[in-house]
Amino acid sequence: MSTQLDVRAEPPARRHTLIFETWNALAVGEAFELVNDHDPKPLYYQFAAEHTDQFEWTPLEEGPEVWRINISKTA
Repeated sequence: MSTQLDVRAEPPARRHTLIFETWNALAVGEAFELVNDHDPKPLYYQFAAEHTDQFEWTPLEEGPEVWRINISKTA
């Protein structure tokens, strides 16, 4: 089951915290769909640095107003 986390209404300073709390709560093999109002490329780099080989990042919609990314825990 994949849940959706829409961070567009959240203050920018809180967004990464919410995203990582959501990811940390996943079991291996689970995923969530991130909905954002800008390209979350810096978030991808943070995942890659802190959770190397533990996630999959699958873009579902890439702007210009909405970005949707499926983020799954693989390890």
